[in-house]
Amino acid sequence: MKTAEKEWFVTVYGKRLLFLFSFFLLAFALLLMHLGVIQIGRGEQYAFLALERQTRSLYLEDYPRGDILDRRGQSLTGRLQANRVVVFPSLIPDRTEAARFLGTVLGVPADRISPYLTGDPAYLPRDLTPGMVETIREKGMPGIVVLPVSFRYGPRPLAVQVVGYLGRAQSRTELAALQNSSGKAYQLNDWIGQAGLEKFYEQELKATRPRDAARLFVDAAGRPLPGLGLQFASGRKDPGRRHVVTTIDARIQQVVENVMDRRVKKGAVVVMDTRTGDILALASRPAYDPRPEALPGYLLTGEKGTFMDQATALFQPGSVFKVVVAAAALAEGLVTPDSRFTCRGSADEPVRCWYGPGHGNINFSRAFAESCNPVFVRVGLELGPEKIIEYARRFGLDNQAITGYPVTPDPRQDLGLIAASHNLVNSSLGQGPVLATPVQLAAMINVLANNGTYIQPRLVMELRDDGGRPVRTFPVEKGHRVLPPSVVAQLREMMEQVTTRGVGREAYLPGCGSAGKTGSAQVDDHGRVNAWFSGYAPVHDPRYTITVLVREGISGGESAAPVFREIMEQILPLPPA
Repeated sequence: MKTAEKEWFVTVYGKRLLFLFSFFLLAFALLLMHLGVIQIGRGEQYAFLALERQTRSLYLEDYPRGDILDRRGQSLTGRLQANRVVVFPSLIPDRTEAARFLGTVLGVPADRISPYLTGDPAYLPRDLTPGMVETIREKGMPGIVVLPVSFRYGPRPLAVQVVGYLGRAQSRTELAALQNSSGKAYQLNDWIGQAGLEKFYEQELKATRPRDAARLFVDAAGRPLPGLGLQFASGRKDPGRRHVVTTIDARIQQVVENVMDRRVKKGAVVVMDTRTGDILALASRPAYDPRPEALPGYLLTGEKGTFMDQATALFQPGSVFKVVVAAAALAEGLVTPDSRFTCRGSADEPVRCWYGPGHGNINFSRAFAESCNPVFVRVGLELGPEKIIEYARRFGLDNQAITGYPVTPDPRQDLGLIAASHNLVNSSLGQGPVLATPVQLAAMINVLANNGTYIQPRLVMELRDDGGRPVRTFPVEKGHRVLPPSVVAQLREMMEQVTTRGVGREAYLPGCGSAGKTGSAQVDDHGRVNAWFSGYAPVHDPRYTITVLVREGISGGESAAPVFREIMEQILPLPPA
C-alpha cells in the first residue's frame, strides 16, 4: 500500500474510532446520569417497593392520606390513635386456641375471631381497655401483638360538607386520569375523595407509603423467614402525601355546630375574620357522618340536602340585600339617613309592608332598621337597575370564588337579570332573580366591618409536606375599596340601629354591641321563609362577621338573629388563633 493511501486510511479509521469512542462515552455518561436520577430522585420509592415485595405488610392506618387541618393544626376529621389487636396468621401455631383466648379477653364469641386468623395480616375492629392490652401482652402468643392504629375519623368530625367524604374508585378511566396527573399509583377499590376538600385535593392527599406498618419478612413462597420475626415501622415520613391547612378555627367551628344542632335544622352559618376575610367556620345542616361505613345509610334514607354545602349554595337573600340598595342610594346622593318617606303598611303599593298598620312618616335610617319594604321599593325604582347591579358587583355578589376552595360557580347567579322587565321591584327587596350564597353575604357585610374594603373569602391557607413544611401557599387576596369612608360610617350607624331599635334586636350583644341586617325571603305560598341575619361584633372594633341562614324559619329577626347572638357570645371570649 502506498504511503498516501496508508495515511488516508489511518486518518479515516482514526476519526471513526474517535467518533465511536465519543458516542459510547456519551451514552455511558447518560446512563450514569439516569442511574443517578433513579438513585437520588426515586431511590426511596424503589427501595419501598422492594421492601413490599419481600414482606407481608399491615398498614397501621385505616385510610393512608394526608390530613385536613384547621389553622392551628387540629384535624378536622378527628384523627386519633387507638390500640388494636394485630394478627399475623402465618405465625400463629394454634389458631383455635388463639381464637378462644382472644374471644375470652375481648368478650366476644371465638367464632367471630376465627375469620381474622386466616389469610392476610389484619387488626381486629375492637376497642381495647388497658386491662385487655396488659393481658394480651403478658400472654405473648406468637403472631398476636397490640399496636397503635391511626384512624382518620374521630367520634365527631367537623365541617363535614366542606371536608367531604371518601368512596371506592370504580372506574379505570378515573384511575388513569388520577395516575397521569398525580404521578401516584392507584388501584381499583382505592379510597379516593368524592366531595369537598377530599376531592379537590385528592392528588395531593393521596399517600405513597404508610407512616406506620407491621411487616413480616417472607421467602419467595411466602413463608416467614426464620430469625427475623415481626418488624414495626412507626412515624416515618411519607414524601408523597400532603396536608391541607384550612383557615377554619376548630374551636369556633365546634361552637357553631353545637348551636346549630340545637337551633338550626336546615341552614348554614359562616364566620369570617373581619380583617383578613378568612373563613373561621363553615357549617351546614342537616349534616352526616363521613365515615365510609356510615355513608350508605345516608344515601338510602338521608334528608334531601344532607351532602350539600349550603354555605356555598345560592338562595334569595331577602332584605339583607337592602344593604346594597342603601349603599348605592347614599353613595349616589339620592338619599341621606334623614330623608323622609311615608309607609302606608298593608295599603301601600306596589308592595305592601310587613307591618300592617304602616310606619307612617319615617326617615331612611329608621326604614332600614325596620326593614320597610315600600321605602326600599321607591328607592330602588329611583336608582334604576344599572346602579343596583353596579353596587352589587362592588360588594362581590358576582364572585363566588373562595381562595383555596375551587367550588364550581353556579351559573344561575346573574345580576344582569335585575334589569329585565318587571324584576326591579322584587330585586330591590333581595328577591326575584337576586341570588347569593351565605359566604357571599358574609363577605358583603364584611365590607362595612372592614371600613369599606372588600376581601375575597379564603378557606385554605397552605399545603404542607409530611415534615410540616409549606409546599404551596394561598395568600389573602388583595382587597379593593367599595365605598367612601363617609358612606361606610352612615351604613354602620344604620346597621347598629337594626340591633338596638329595629327588627334585629335579638342579635344585640350587651357590653360590646353588634350591627347587621335581617332578611326574610319567602320560599313558597305557605308562609315559609328563609330567615337571615348577617352582621358583625363588637360594633366599634369588629373581630368577626357572621351570616346565619335558617331555612323554613319564621323571620330573620326571630329565627336567625338569636343564633347570631348565641354564637358571637361564645366566640368573642376565645383568644385569637
